[in-house]
Amino acid sequence: MRKRALILGISGQDGAYLAKYLLDRGYSVVGSSRDPCSQKFFALEYMGLSSKVEIIKLSLQCPEEICKTLSKIQPDEVYNLAGQTSVAQSFETPLIAYQGSANSTIFFLEAIRSTSQSVKYFNACSSDCYGDTPHAGATEETPFRPRSPYALGKAIAFWTTKVYREAYGLHACSAILFSHESPFRPESFVTQKIIAAVKEIAAGKRRKLKIGNPDIERDWGWAPDYVSAMHEMLQQERPKDFVIATGESHKIIDFVQLAFDIEGLDWRAYVKFDAALERPNDVMLSRANPKKVLQELGWKSKTNFKDVVSGMLGGANEIYTH
Repeated sequence: MRKRALILGISGQDGAYLAKYLLDRGYSVVGSSRDPCSQKFFALEYMGLSSKVEIIKLSLQCPEEICKTLSKIQPDEVYNLAGQTSVAQSFETPLIAYQGSANSTIFFLEAIRSTSQSVKYFNACSSDCYGDTPHAGATEETPFRPRSPYALGKAIAFWTTKVYREAYGLHACSAILFSHESPFRPESFVTQKIIAAVKEIAAGKRRKLKIGNPDIERDWGWAPDYVSAMHEMLQQERPKDFVIATGESHKIIDFVQLAFDIEGLDWRAYVKFDAALERPNDVMLSRANPKKVLQELGWKSKTNFKDVVSGMLGGANEIYTH
């Protein structure tokens, strides 16, 4: 029989890529939205998936509504990719950031426990839960030290998923996802801010790019690669948590320089550093050691750092390359 997946947060970058990945493998895909009439689904529309995905209205802050939805749809797999994604914005709206991750996770897991334990549940966790990572790279055993409301909510969601798996035997797992990019990143992310500025400068529409701390390091992967790991995790007989990352980290200034180099420009002529753009309590080093996912699932990121940057510069016509 055709498997059915429910994707929470289908309007975002990961949700759209995951929908395509699952549809390509014969799944029936349902996506949720708080307000389908007003929300934009640009990525789904660009990929030509709007007519292939069923969009339903669902509030992730309403336990009764979640239970009714599970009973009606009866999904085989649930992918929770919903919630606020901006670390900077989480300092401005901390309750929204916290509740979006923590509350929705326990509401959904409790609904699964009380309605159907056969549902497989995936939770999207974040590398921000670690805070600054060891130079050798964070593993699944590295302690969490969240430094933002966003990371705090994600950490609670991770432990909630683990508790429900161990206490109630649910097939529930979390991927600790390090940064992964695509042309669908909003400009609230520094990577898309850089890409947009470089494109405008190359086109003669802009003269300068302002950035905060250039020495911050991140592990940047390619979003289409990462959704395959999400799916593979739910195909395992025994649910486990995994770090999903490339295993390489680069500084923001490396990203900037490479983007300008690809466009044939000298970044030093266009970049200005502005301390006012630095985030409070920012994570300086985010580095991963994804050896467990390679050893146990055979998963490895296919896209190198240069191709991530060039893929984002390529824009919408390069959004799905794998």
